[in-house]
Amino acid sequence: MLLQASCSLSVIVDADTPIVAMLRPRSGDAQHMLSSHFSVQPAVPVSSYVDLYGNLCQRLVVPQGSMSIHAQVTMRVGDSIDVAPQAPATPVQDLPDTALLYLLQSRYCPSDKMAERALEIVTGAPPGYARVERIRAWIHDNLAYRYGVSSATTDALDTLNDGAGVCRDFAHVGIALCRSLNIPARLVAGYLYQLEPMDLHAWFEAFVDGRWYTFDATQDNPRGGRIVLGYGRDAADVAFISDYGPTPLRVEKMWVEVLER
Repeated sequence: MLLQASCSLSVIVDADTPIVAMLRPRSGDAQHMLSSHFSVQPAVPVSSYVDLYGNLCQRLVVPQGSMSIHAQVTMRVGDSIDVAPQAPATPVQDLPDTALLYLLQSRYCPSDKMAERALEIVTGAPPGYARVERIRAWIHDNLAYRYGVSSATTDALDTLNDGAGVCRDFAHVGIALCRSLNIPARLVAGYLYQLEPMDLHAWFEAFVDGRWYTFDATQDNPRGGRIVLGYGRDAADVAFISDYGPTPLRVEKMWVEVLER
């Protein structure tokens, strides 16, 4: 599937404000980039760097007043995601060094406090992919997708207590439960084709049988058409705009269209 994704932002600030954007995806195991465009108006210097998690970031200063930011990418992605119900767990001693980071608790994923709940959820499921899928299905069936329940400080435990949240909250619960079972898990931010309403989306990946697999507790089937913008321990690592000054006013518009199936 060939997708074109676009994001347009209007940013208004009261004073010059440094920001870091994460709006330019890179080619990876499940996606191949054909073209990418990034522009700002008024024109200011923009530098790029790769962060700790391998994400491409854009650094700039928004001058006092308003700025338009536009990003567009054409990406070839899978129509579906890989599933492997029989895939075994990867023992901790066999994990690659790069996966060990995703075993640790983080700001929104207090996995050190969730082992008991995780063991209840996966009862009867063999270690590996089956346990992660049991977690994904449990979240989908037991948490309500609802706006206005969570805030910028809501973590996975809060979401379990509230019984509801949005995509990032579902992902945080899945990540924390996986990590409590010694399964590396990370948050993914990006675009999902035909998401309604269209917005940036969040899901999670778990490392089993020597590779990363995609899991999305907001969906009832293994759905493809995804463009990954960034990976991180949780949402704190994959904000598509991080500002370092007066909080800006942002007006956002995003869309994804299919160019070729």
